[in-house]
Amino acid sequence: MHPFRKAVENRDAAAIEALFAEDVVFTSPVAFKPYAGKAITAAILRGVMRVFEDFAYEREIANPDGRDHALVFGATVNGRRIQGCDFLHFDEDGRIDDFTVMVRPLSAAQALAEAMGAEFDRIAREAAEGTGA
Repeated sequence: MHPFRKAVENRDAAAIEALFAEDVVFTSPVAFKPYAGKAITAAILRGVMRVFEDFAYEREIANPDGRDHALVFGATVNGRRIQGCDFLHFDEDGRIDDFTVMVRPLSAAQALAEAMGAEFDRIAREAAEGTGA
């Protein structure tokens, strides 16, 4: 099992953050522009952990050199079942430097956008403060 998957499944925010490169770029399924930086990416993932219910990875796919991983997941957001995939790229030091999430169906993506929108003030505050509080 990949360390990122293990950290997410254990809901270990500190372990997740430790896997990010300082210059990680996070591309959200519900935001137009990517987010750059470890602090904002970690804060977004903490927000996701607050809004996802019944989260579970279903499948893990990796390329032979280990620098690219796809983790297929399922969860519930505000009563909508969501299916998605985390696409991870790792730098030379083994840190995640590119993280893209895709989700379906549209109704679940809309529920995710709404739930994350409600979290965004807290996410921005956590990123600015560099805290998980």
